[in-house]
Amino acid sequence: MQGIIGSAPPMQKLFKLVERVAASSSTVLIQGESGTGKELIARAIHYHSPRRDNALIPVNCGAIPEDLLESELFGHVKGAFTGAAYSRPGRFELANNGTIFLDEIGDMSPKLQVKMLRVLQEKVVEPVGAVKSLAVDVRVIAATHKNLEKEVAEGRFREDLFYRLNVVPLLVPPLRDRAEDVPSLVEHFLEKSNRHRERKVTVPRDIMDLFIRYRWPGNVRELENLVERITILADGEVTVHDLPEKLLDGCNQMADIFPQPIPAAAFAPQLDDEAVIDFNQQVENFENQLILAALEHTGWNKNKAAKILNLNRTTLVEKIKKKGFERGLE
Repeated sequence: MQGIIGSAPPMQKLFKLVERVAASSSTVLIQGESGTGKELIARAIHYHSPRRDNALIPVNCGAIPEDLLESELFGHVKGAFTGAAYSRPGRFELANNGTIFLDEIGDMSPKLQVKMLRVLQEKVVEPVGAVKSLAVDVRVIAATHKNLEKEVAEGRFREDLFYRLNVVPLLVPPLRDRAEDVPSLVEHFLEKSNRHRERKVTVPRDIMDLFIRYRWPGNVRELENLVERITILADGEVTVHDLPEKLLDGCNQMADIFPQPIPAAAFAPQLDDEAVIDFNQQVENFENQLILAALEHTGWNKNKAAKILNLNRTTLVEKIKKKGFERGLE
């Protein structure tokens, strides 16, 4: 998709959903960890939609103080409060016939959640201090790094608002779940940063391998920031001395289990001209070795093992159940 790098299967699946969703005016809730690119997905939805010729208005609900956010969203009339010397349109009014992107909506206060629910239900906003409501035709795209279902269960987010927002849910995968996209992202950010700084920094294969192995807790934003750092600090070709200790420590966890690279002969069958190999079975055998090694190394701590294997914990647990692994059995 234009403007977004991602050839990994989770991203290709997301792109197909974005194309379908864009054609409608349904409310969309984008969830994903910080730094995964939720705003890029929101922009892709808008610019592939029939509203593309009208405004896309972003609002970071977590960055604006609560006492100002209501006025920012809905506007105010002259004299509505101290300092309101003139009337001012809100972001919803500015986004009329277009799209409003409500980033970090999980940080919105309960008071504003009530007013947001009315906007979604009745398609009207009420500027602060006004006696009349204003009709608006706005598509709402919301985003959050929080688990809103958990927030609802714990009483911090209105259930009725959650269901109003969650008409079309989209999940942006973390970078660790699409490691095959790391080289393309590195090259993209490197070319951009080199051009901006008039430098010629390059990333050799061994450093790229470290990038692929790292879990990127800050996701694409962390990767972009690191590339900017190395284009400033590195002299030509990047070396391990140009990398932060955090990245090297994270990459060394797998090396603790397999200190030396695993040669193909360690798990490949004997081949001859008449051999018939069950490829899927061989891949599964190697996967079993990796999972069991990580589990034994961590004392069967699934959280730690998942981190070492660059997997989501739920994915690892599903694999353990499917394979019938039990502690002490191989």
